[in-house]
Amino acid sequence: MILELVVPGRGSLVSSASPSYKGHRYPVEVISHCVWLYFRFPLSFREVEELMLQRGVIVSHETVRRWCMKFGQAYANGLRRRRPRPGDKGHLDEVFLKINGERKYLWRAVDADGTVLDILVQNRRDKTAARRFFRKLLKTTCSVPRVVVTDKLRSYGAAHREVMPSVEHRSHKGLNNRAENSHQPTRQRERAMKGFRSVGGAQRFLAAFSGISPHFRPHRHLMTASDHRAEMTVRFAIWDQITGAAGRPTTA
Repeated sequence: MILELVVPGRGSLVSSASPSYKGHRYPVEVISHCVWLYFRFPLSFREVEELMLQRGVIVSHETVRRWCMKFGQAYANGLRRRRPRPGDKGHLDEVFLKINGERKYLWRAVDADGTVLDILVQNRRDKTAARRFFRKLLKTTCSVPRVVVTDKLRSYGAAHREVMPSVEHRSHKGLNNRAENSHQPTRQRERAMKGFRSVGGAQRFLAAFSGISPHFRPHRHLMTASDHRAEMTVRFAIWDQITGAAGRPTTA
C-alpha cells in the first residue's frame, strides 16, 4: 500500500510503503499505538497491556512484545528516511552497559543537532571495535562527515587513521557533550527495564528506540506552547503515515 502525505509546515510530499499487517487480527491503530507507548515512554510490556485494557482493548503483554520486535525497527527506519540529511559534523562516544553482570559498550554517533545517526553494542572499546563502528556508521549514513568529534580514547584515533584519514578528527572531552547527553534516555530505559539480558537484545531494542523516541522529543525548551503543539501534530501525522494508520478511523 502506497501512502502520500503533505506534512504541514514542511512543504514536501512524502511517499512510502507501510509495513504489512497481513495475518494480524488487531487493526493497525492498536498495533502502532502499543509500539508507540513502549518506545516513547519507560513502560514495560505489562504496563502497556494495562493501559490498553483501560481503553477497552484486550491484548496480552506477550503480543505487545512480539509487535515491538516485528514492527519497532521498521517504524524506526521509516522515520529515519524522513529526516533531513544529517550535518557534516559527527559526535561519537561510548558508554558502558551491564548485561548479565558483564560490562559491554554502547557506541553512539549523533550529528550537531543531537540526532542519533547510529548505535552499536560491542564487547570492547579497542581499535577493532572503533574501526567496526566507523565502518557501520559510514554504511548507515551513506555519507562521509567533514569532522568527527570524540573524547580522548586512543582507539578513535587509531581507527580514524585507517577508515577515514581524510576526515578531520577533533579529540577533546569538552567538545563532545552532545554525544554524552544523548546517552541519558538510554540510561532511563535501562533502569526501567532493570538492565538488558543479552547483547543482541540490547542492540535490537536500542536500534529501534534511537529511531522512534527522538521523533517525539523536539527541543521543547526552545518552543512556545503553541509551536510545540503544532510540531507534535506534524510528528504524529508522520507517525500515522509510516505505520499505515493515516486516514483510518480510530477503533480504540
